[in-house]
Amino acid sequence: MAVTEIEMFQDQERSNWVRLRTLVILRWFAISGQIVAIWAGSQIIHLHIEVGLAVATIGASVIANLFSTFLYPQNRRLSESEALLMLMFDVLQLGLLLYLTGGLNNPFALLILAPVTIAATVLHLRSTVLVGCVAIIIISLLQLYHIPLIGTDGVLMLPALFRFGFWIALVIGVVFLGVYARQVTTEMHNMSEALLATQMALAREQKLTDLGGVIAAAAHELGTPLATIKLVSSELLTDQADYPALTEDLTLIRDQADRCRDILRSMGRAGKDDLHLRRAPVEAILREAAEPHMNRGKTVVLSVAEECVVKRQPVISRSPEILHGLRNLIQNAVDFADSTVRIEFSWTDKALMVRIADDGPGFPPSVIGRIGEPFMRRRKQSEDRAARPGYEGMGLGLFIAKTLLERSGAKLDFSNGGSLVVNGGAGGAMVVVSWSLDKVEVDSGRFAVPLGENQPIQP
Repeated sequence: MAVTEIEMFQDQERSNWVRLRTLVILRWFAISGQIVAIWAGSQIIHLHIEVGLAVATIGASVIANLFSTFLYPQNRRLSESEALLMLMFDVLQLGLLLYLTGGLNNPFALLILAPVTIAATVLHLRSTVLVGCVAIIIISLLQLYHIPLIGTDGVLMLPALFRFGFWIALVIGVVFLGVYARQVTTEMHNMSEALLATQMALAREQKLTDLGGVIAAAAHELGTPLATIKLVSSELLTDQADYPALTEDLTLIRDQADRCRDILRSMGRAGKDDLHLRRAPVEAILREAAEPHMNRGKTVVLSVAEECVVKRQPVISRSPEILHGLRNLIQNAVDFADSTVRIEFSWTDKALMVRIADDGPGFPPSVIGRIGEPFMRRRKQSEDRAARPGYEGMGLGLFIAKTLLERSGAKLDFSNGGSLVVNGGAGGAMVVVSWSLDKVEVDSGRFAVPLGENQPIQP
């Protein structure tokens, strides 16, 4: 799924994140609190409150809740307009109740922040701004117009300076909590979608790896008996040339052996997992990762660091995470390279490092500190947009690569230029992937453990 498609899905389905039952339950809590507050204020504190009007206002919420409960199923998910109407009703109902109970002199005025916060998490930006603006208008009107609270000692009213400060605090709270809640919710949803895309990519890579294992294991295990059948049938065919009936049967046997060979080349059904494919030298894995991008009009150069030329290459795990992660990084380098991408790998007794560099414009300065975040699409500088015109989808691919490689124990460093020279220049973008060797290296050499028998692939 492309980044733009995911963003459209998020924009269309954001209001469907919340069920009707959730808002109804929250409203019942609010109704209970309002009833207790009115009762305590009139009966315990002995405030003069317009109880009849207050009860009628609370009753409107009760009727709305009962209407929603009996008219719609409990698991109904709200559309954008339905969620907006419910939250707008809550803001207006609470504003009217505060008007009847002292306005901003009532400390419960703080609760008007709740519908705005909920709107920021479940509504589109336009609807969220509408709810926030209505809340600010109500807060401003309550400072000027309200029925005063009258207690046993007279009118209860905050000093003008405190009331003005409370108004400022509420307005700032509406804006801050709305922006904060929306930003956090959006980032959480983006991360959830990106992780889902990562899981899908990993599952696809795992299927391709299993399919390769199926074919290789089948060809390896059945190749010898099929070759024996073909050899023996060919010899018998030569010896029995004078017997037409036998000749026809032997020809059929040989043809069927050839057919089995062809089937092995294109088979895709579940079979045994070839354990030989679970490990490979570093160079072989890098070549496999780079192979889909070798013929895309750019030169891809794979080399080993000079200090490691005479060393034995480590044999590492050929995991789907490593393959897909490296392939995504190489794809990104090829996408932005002017002509050349260079992949250099080196290792020590403790670490393995892979450097992928291109001779393109490099990472934009405005986003280099955020590379690896999902759906990173906005650029602050106009020169960044000019450097990579028409390309807005780099966030998800690099996020998938970073997530998968870190899952294998790797650390990634993104930079521009650096020590890796491409075509005699300083290079454009460069990614350094490093592993602790004990996390990726498998047993090999003199002390290698036998692989054992190929095991069936688990469905």
